[in-house]
Amino acid sequence: MYICICNSVNQKAIHAAVEDGVQTFAQLQMATRAATCCGQCTSCAKEALYEALEAKAIREWDEAEAA
Repeated sequence: MYICICNSVNQKAIHAAVEDGVQTFAQLQMATRAATCCGQCTSCAKEALYEALEAKAIREWDEAEAA
């Protein structure tokens, strides 16, 4: 699903950015250019970022418990 139409940023790109180390909205904007044009997607981009961060944290927690 596209999050930022202006810069063609989809949910997959946001999850990939988080996997590459993005942790803040400012970092997400620099990495993907999401929400840097018209700003209409800011809330959706932030929500996608938080979901990606949560998914990564849960996965890392599960991996740590399995080890």
